[in-house]
Amino acid sequence: MSLLLQIIIFLGASLIIVPLTKKLGISTVLGYLITGVILGPSILNLAHDSAAIMQLANFGVIFLMFLIGLELRPQRLWQMREAIFFMGSLQVFITGGIFMLILWLLLQQSIAASFALGFALALSSTSFVLQLLTEKQTLNTTYGQSSFSILLFQDMAAIPLLAVIPLLVGTSSAHHGIAYFAAIIATFSGLFLFSRFVMRPFFRFVAQSGATELITAVALFIVLAVVLLMDTLEISTTLGAFLTGVLLADSEFRHELEASIAPFKGLLLGLFFMTVGMMTQLSVLFTHPILILGGALALLLIKMATLTAIARYYRYNWKNSILIGAALAQGGEFAFVIFNAAYGENIISHAILEPITLIVTLSIILTPCLLWLLQRFVMPRIESKPTNMPEVEDVPNPHPPMIIAGFGRVGQIIARIAHLQHIPFTAIDSNLKQIDFVRKYGGTLYYGDATQPDLLRAAGIEHTQILVLAIDDVEDALNTARHVLLHYPHVTILARARDRHHVHLLKDLGVHHIWRETYLSSLGMAHRVLRVLGVDEKEAMQKIDLFRDEDEKLLAAQQQVYTDEHKVFETYRDALAELEHLFESDTQKAISEQDHLESSDTHPKERIRIARNQAE
Repeated sequence: MSLLLQIIIFLGASLIIVPLTKKLGISTVLGYLITGVILGPSILNLAHDSAAIMQLANFGVIFLMFLIGLELRPQRLWQMREAIFFMGSLQVFITGGIFMLILWLLLQQSIAASFALGFALALSSTSFVLQLLTEKQTLNTTYGQSSFSILLFQDMAAIPLLAVIPLLVGTSSAHHGIAYFAAIIATFSGLFLFSRFVMRPFFRFVAQSGATELITAVALFIVLAVVLLMDTLEISTTLGAFLTGVLLADSEFRHELEASIAPFKGLLLGLFFMTVGMMTQLSVLFTHPILILGGALALLLIKMATLTAIARYYRYNWKNSILIGAALAQGGEFAFVIFNAAYGENIISHAILEPITLIVTLSIILTPCLLWLLQRFVMPRIESKPTNMPEVEDVPNPHPPMIIAGFGRVGQIIARIAHLQHIPFTAIDSNLKQIDFVRKYGGTLYYGDATQPDLLRAAGIEHTQILVLAIDDVEDALNTARHVLLHYPHVTILARARDRHHVHLLKDLGVHHIWRETYLSSLGMAHRVLRVLGVDEKEAMQKIDLFRDEDEKLLAAQQQVYTDEHKVFETYRDALAELEHLFESDTQKAISEQDHLESSDTHPKERIRIARNQAE
């Protein structure tokens, strides 16, 4: 069976099985694992060349590491320093040390194997936990943010673990010793200089050319070129991808890169999990059920107890401490990566690889069950007990309440007023010149096209309250509004329209708050014209208000027929005649009132003059 046919089978099966598992409340990661198990030798045995598929699927891990590196901006690391570096390091070292001692003393494994397996088991599943927290809408709670911080440290810890695997088998070869680390230092020094003086100017060159679709090509080129360089120098490819992401974390193109790489990462990472599932031997479960089930339960309980104790040490309440421990109790995707790396270096045998892989897989499957049991039976009892410890359930939402899509004339004015009111905002624009302007007014600019769903998600569209749609291009504005109304109906859209036809198109989509870009300025100018020509203030305001009210009525009437040019012309003609009649009526009314006023003013004078004549 050809590799292409196997990949088609994998993708087709995932399109059926993964949505079904989602409907059953099972996470996507587990859905991919189940798909792999079904296609693998344990059940259907449809795919045979698992090594070739794994080679392709490993790019999912590479892209994942690149995106993790993009997230590690210095400012973010500093804000989360305690949870990342203190709690995270304690968890990895304590849990890894416990597992290492168990494997060495009780299971009689070698020091190298115990180290590799023990610290691999200390890592949790980043993709699984983040997806689980997002689905339960608990990512922005105290335990959600703390779990995310620990996961960040675990992801960083996976890099040196992968790098040290070759050293565990000895230092006889040149690239395993000092020369190996010298090559790493030299390579990443070169990458730092390359990113600073070549990569970023090249990004600007591509962006200024107007061919924004090439940003995706540039992102893929950078990641794949670094992977090729790392592979040539026999340095960890995941290490290279991670540090390349870190080097670009402060770049103004970070969000565009993230949006470009994310679809490839998700697809290939899913293929990676399917391959892991395919390589999982269910026969081992039936042969050694006590070992597999006992190992999975021991993994969950040891990690949960360790994490709960660490959280309590840092003065988290019992509820958050237990939830942090339960959320991170499972093994993770990097455990699979480290297992395969250790197996490739002959540190562990195939007899160890099969059961330990199945234990980690089973721990992932059991994690949602563990969280459900805790929420159902344990949390109510804890919440009913009084506590003297400070209870902080929710942390401030890190996402600004407003996104401004299009940072031209309209978007800038709104941003300046928001800045005066101390309202944070996120801007999306494809103009590089706006970056400094946005930062000056306390916002964050996501460089790229607002019509891209991935970029909107990266900007936090699911958490925002208001989307200011100030995009100049009519088609792009309509596409963005259509996507947001369909997928994020809770977001209030405030839209800028170029003309009346644009208003009709937006109203057809369901947008209710629309401003024509030159309408209010035209009314203001018309008011000034009337004042300069001698019309008093009150009458000028009345004329402007009358025109505005009638124009809004006309706009509403044309909404039903705006696709028929003849009927639109008729409504214009009728409205113009009606408006002319209203203006004439107002003019006649004003003249009549003036004549009446003058008449009422002259009659008393005339009576006084007559009375004086009679007296004389």
